[in-house]
Amino acid sequence: MRVYVPLTLPALAEAYKTGALGTGPFVAYAVTPALREWYLSDDLEELEYAALSRAALASLRLLAADPDAPRRRVVVAVDVPDGTAAADPDRGLDPAALGEVRVTATVALARAAAVHVDSDDADEDVTAAAGALAAADGGDDDAQFVVDGAEDHELLWYATQEIPNLVGLGG
Repeated sequence: MRVYVPLTLPALAEAYKTGALGTGPFVAYAVTPALREWYLSDDLEELEYAALSRAALASLRLLAADPDAPRRRVVVAVDVPDGTAAADPDRGLDPAALGEVRVTATVALARAAAVHVDSDDADEDVTAAAGALAAADGGDDDAQFVVDGAEDHELLWYATQEIPNLVGLGG
């Protein structure tokens, strides 16, 4: 099963150093039955993009909680064995939990298929979105507009071999 793990650049650097994306249980995003129902598509590529987008929003939440992290959303796409990740059936169609899965095992960074990261030109919008997130969650439409501004930036695709350069450990 392909899952999308939300991180920050410091968390990606830590994963690179330890060789593990996380030790279970941890939250990731995937194509779940609830996400399929919400997105109304049978196109797997579109559904995976929706799961990636949900993980990017979760990465934004991590940035909001860590003011020292560089203002770039990070999502790692990784394949985990079937049965390792599952959606919480009690959360059903809760909009906040769409696509959310709990990964129950340690996941080696070596299993990653790709890394998705904001480009430098997204910095201003991502910074503003991280600052507006709490107000947007509270129903402020203007703040939601600011948060949506970060979503206008497509995450760039990087091969896993590029992780050292992304986190400043490359030569």
